[in-house]
Parts: sequence; C-alpha cells; structure tokens
Amino acid sequence: MTRVLITRPLPERVVARAAEHFDLELRERTQPMSESEMRSALALFDGVLPTLGDRFSEAIFAEFDEPRCRILANFGVGYNHIDVAAAKARDITVTNTPGAVTDATADIGMMLILMACRRASEGERLVRAGRWEGWHPTQLLGLHVTGKRVGIVGFGRIGQAIGRRCHAGFGMEVGYFNRRAREVDFPAVRHELPDLAAWADVLVVTLPGGAETRHMIGAKIFEAMPPHARLVNVARGDIVDEAALIHALRTAEIAGAGLDVYEHEPQIPQDLLELEQVSLLPHLGTAALEVREAMGQMAVDNLIAFFDGNPVPNPV
Repeated sequence: MTRVLITRPLPERVVARAAEHFDLELRERTQPMSESEMRSALALFDGVLPTLGDRFSEAIFAEFDEPRCRILANFGVGYNHIDVAAAKARDITVTNTPGAVTDATADIGMMLILMACRRASEGERLVRAGRWEGWHPTQLLGLHVTGKRVGIVGFGRIGQAIGRRCHAGFGMEVGYFNRRAREVDFPAVRHELPDLAAWADVLVVTLPGGAETRHMIGAKIFEAMPPHARLVNVARGDIVDEAALIHALRTAEIAGAGLDVYEHEPQIPQDLLELEQVSLLPHLGTAALEVREAMGQMAVDNLIAFFDGNPVPNPV
C-alpha cells in the first residue's frame, strides 16, 4: 500500500480520509521538520503532505538522484518553503491548496486593517492592565477607515478579496500593485509600488513569498508612505524588512502596523513586541476549522489523484 507521511497534526476528518487511501503515518509534533526528518521522509515514503516551515531546500534534495517520494502535497497556498525546481529535477510533483484559503485570509486582513487603524490592540492592553480610567474625548484616537484609500500589494485571489471587502463594506478607494492589470467587479486602480505607498492610507501585503519578493517592502516604501498610514501583512513575513519596519514605527515614518506573519517566525524581535502601535497575531490567516479541513481535503485530493494516475488538481 502507498506510504504517505503527514508532517503535522491536521483536523481529524482529513487524517481519517487520508487513512482510508494510504498506509498513513502522522507526525505528532507541531514544529517544522528537521533536515534529517525531511531526508528520511524523501527516502521512506511514496508521498509527503508537508506545510509551512518544512523547508525542502536544494540541500535536502541534493542527497537524492531518485528519492522514493514522488509527490509533496503541500498544505497551504504558499509553497516558498519548497524548492520546486529542485523537486521537479528529481521528478517530484509539488501541489498546493489555493482557493480554500482566500476568504479566511481576507477576513484576517480586514480585521488587521481595523485593529491597526483603530488601535484596538492598544485599547485591549490598556483594559487588561487595569489602566483604563474611563472614556474621554481624546483617548486612543485612531484613523477612521470608512472612505479611506487602501493600497494592496499583490492582487491575486486574496488581494482582490480584501479589496472587495474594503470597497463594499467600507467605501474605501482601492489601488493595487501587480505585475499585470486585473479586471475585477469593483473600482480598482493599478499603481507602481512607490506611488501606491505614497497614495494609500493603509498598505496591505498579499504577495506570494519567495526570493523575488523578499524585503520588497523596505525602507524606501516606508519613506514614501504618509505619516498617518498603516501597514498590514497577511502574506509571508520576509516580504517585509522587519528592521526597516521597526525603524519606521520608532521614528513615526508610519503610524502603525498589523501583522499576522513574521520574517523569522515564530521568533519576533523584542523591539517589535514592545511597540504599542502594532497589532500582532500568531499566523491566524486560515485558522478556522472548516477552512483547515478544506485545505487538508484539497491536499488529500492531490495525493489520491497522483497515485491513481490522474492529473493532480492543484500543481504548482
């Protein structure tokens, strides 16, 4: 029977369905796989269902000409932790789970826009610390979201879903940066990135991760942003230069930020933790049970199709 490894605990329904089709091994640890674990997985299993943090790099593949593993069915839309070229050079198929994550991630993006603009995290900390002395007219004055300008960096499924929410729900003007123009069912104007940064009241990052986008949001972008602007990142942490972001926040180049992802997660710089004007979430983008189940089922669909000799639904 085909041997498959799932590298992290997944929702019960996903594991149960995978077990119906494969000789399944479930790795119980929640931390990313070590290099030795990844090499063993390539040697001992016909397929692996990895996820964020399982860094299947060229160095991991380098020891193999023809590993036993024939497919990496990634759990998640982002796959910058997998060297796809190195995998394909060894005839390993790589798949992902697009679509299932779109609305859940867009919801978190909208939540962080509101939290960062209305200083919600600062307010909650004030109440929890017992330091709130009651309402007064100038307490925690933030940025009114309705009618403002949102600039979306990366206008794929998630970026468009955030733009649609901003337009329909809050009457915001929507601008975006993308390699090519997109046709959508709401008003949205394409800009070059520096121009978008200078135009927007809120800049939201929804780009895919990888070498091409690493530190795309850095010092020059923060310098271009208005002093009242907020940055929101629901994409990949290393798209934002965290050192430059900390400097921009400390020097009031920008007014605040809302982050769900980090450059070296789960490690977060102490300087960032200490900044009051930042809302920090623990990578909650897809953290809804039905969404994680849908992602898992898509990954299992990819595995089943591959081993049945059919085209995989979601190749990368």
